Amino acid sequence: MSTLRLQKRLAATVLKCGKNKVWLDPNETNEIANANSRQNVRKLIKDGLIIRKPVAVHSRARVRKNNIARRKGRHMGHGKRKGTANARMPQKVIWMRRQRVLRRLLVKYRSAKKIDKHLYHELYMKCKGNVFKNKRVLMEHIHKKKAENARAKMLSDQAEARRHKTKEARRRREDRIALKTKEMREGFAREEELSANK
Repeated sequence: MSTLRLQKRLAATVLKCGKNKVWLDPNETNEIANANSRQNVRKLIKDGLIIRKPVAVHSRARVRKNNIARRKGRHMGHGKRKGTANARMPQKVIWMRRQRVLRRLLVKYRSAKKIDKHLYHELYMKCKGNVFKNKRVLMEHIHKKKAENARAKMLSDQAEARRHKTKEARRRREDRIALKTKEMREGFAREEELSANK
């Protein structure tokens, strides 16, 4: 019985695969043994006596299952960790993400006219100075600051109104006094005139 080494090699070159991927029909060894050229091998391939084996399955089912478990936090304990905490999730990346979130919020509020450019700049510098640890804290601070500013404006408006009112009252009082003194002077002058005529 022949080894069919030559036929396997020729079939591998014709099928463009490795020799391990070539299947030779064990029931037709005599016919395959007669094929000593690539043309004969092609004919056998066409007849189905020589076949290219299918690619072996490399399943990822277990990998997917493990990844789903890892998303839930399984297999992520101290024993499974190789790098430092900073290598696994760098502080710089956390800082950049936080800054971008806060700055995006400030830009949105400024464009919506919720804050003016002065408050924007003040809060921008505070964000850079690590004053706000997240978006919620910044939003609370903005609401508080706006309430303070509104209250201060209301108080200043009230004080201005009060000043204006007192000024008006003083002016009216001065006008009244001036009118009274004028009337008194006119009365005195009239009396003097009358006494002089007598």
